[in-house]
Amino acid sequence: MKPGPKPLLGTTMTHAERQARYRASHAEGTPKRDYRRPADRRSRPQRWRDAIAELIELQTEYQACFNALPETRISHTIYWGTRFHYGFKLESLSRGP
Repeated sequence: MKPGPKPLLGTTMTHAERQARYRASHAEGTPKRDYRRPADRRSRPQRWRDAIAELIELQTEYQACFNALPETRISHTIYWGTRFHYGFKLESLSRGP
């Protein structure tokens, strides 16, 4: 059998100390998750299409927010910068990498 980890303080813990440490770590009542997230099984082209679709959705949402701003709140620099940014056609990227 493989030996366990070395003691933290130089001496081994008694059963009572080990139990007290366990109870203290679980005192909050929230269960601990001992598992990893499942791996993303989508192919690279599918992940690309999903990312571009999310970017297009965000771009339309930001465009709607920008269009809702009153004219007095938009400075000249911000206006032309956002026109360039929102003028970028993400649909051209949806064909794939």
